[in-house]
Amino acid sequence: MEGSIVVEGERVVVEALEREVAARGLGPGSKLPTERDLAILSGQGRTTVRRALEALEAEGRIVRQVGRGTFLAAAPATHPPADVRDVSPAEIFGARIAIEPQMMPLIVAAGSAADMEEIERCRRGGEATNSYREFALWGSALHRAMAAATHNRMFGRICEMLDMHGHPMWSRMLRRSSTPERLAAYKQDHQEIVAALLERDADRAQALMRRHLQRIQSNVLGEYLY
Repeated sequence: MEGSIVVEGERVVVEALEREVAARGLGPGSKLPTERDLAILSGQGRTTVRRALEALEAEGRIVRQVGRGTFLAAAPATHPPADVRDVSPAEIFGARIAIEPQMMPLIVAAGSAADMEEIERCRRGGEATNSYREFALWGSALHRAMAAATHNRMFGRICEMLDMHGHPMWSRMLRRSSTPERLAAYKQDHQEIVAALLERDADRAQALMRRHLQRIQSNVLGEYLY
């Protein structure tokens, strides 16, 4: 589970889970400890455990099934992300607007049915939450799934470098700019982008992605840029 996007106390939970997985020799498909057991193993509260599991689910590292439990998924190969803490959010977002819309035609051309299923899984995860924090986790997962669907490893690495989750300045700015109306608009953006990809409409997906990123840039960075 290396390379997780979880933070602070949640990382303690992930480390405790990793130790348990290693000690028990668990592999993909194996059932994992309950939230209660993880709280005991990690010494963290149930809320922290739940958030750590939400992050791991968004990353596709675990699968949670209602009424059945939590299971270990096959972790995709990842590359250590670059440290972007010294790069401003405005610089990162400028790069995202220049690069991410260009991925859409590649996704349409190269994306498999399995790629599209993963993209839709991440969109549904974001749609189901009313928490900005959880939506941001699923949003990061959605953009990584899109990069993977290009089947161009450079886009995958670039996407990891441009992932703003965990950037301390960005997190504060996002919280300050958050409103229920904006969250609803971002969810609608994701729905429309994914629908265009599923319909293999590259031009529409590209235009929608650019609009989505520009909307976030205006909402979160507007007061700093203009």
